[in-house]
Amino acid sequence: MDTRKQDTARLIEEIVLAIEDKKGKDIVSLDLSGFDGAICSHFVVCHADSTTQVAGIAAGVEQRVLEKLGEKPWRIEGEQNALWIAIDYTDVMVHIFQRELREYYRLEELWADAPVKHYQYEE
Repeated sequence: MDTRKQDTARLIEEIVLAIEDKKGKDIVSLDLSGFDGAICSHFVVCHADSTTQVAGIAAGVEQRVLEKLGEKPWRIEGEQNALWIAIDYTDVMVHIFQRELREYYRLEELWADAPVKHYQYEE
């Protein structure tokens, strides 16, 4: 595995651990690296039951990735209303939805051909 893939895998691992720590639900990663024109190589997607939890997960991801990897996001969108927060780490895009918006937008279905990894954890 080359260094860039290792770095991306480590970033995804830290993002998922941060989401789990804040009780994010139905965490998946989509590998978009095989798609021409994809804006990044991976999406990490999860949801929460309230805007407070959405914001908490986003803050947790940002804090953990900075602490563990020294990496800051390139851009964050959606913090104002916390219905859907997108955190852009260039190669990895994190999407944290409030449950209803995730069901409405069905982001995973837009990339249905992408390899998907589901993360299970014990509460």
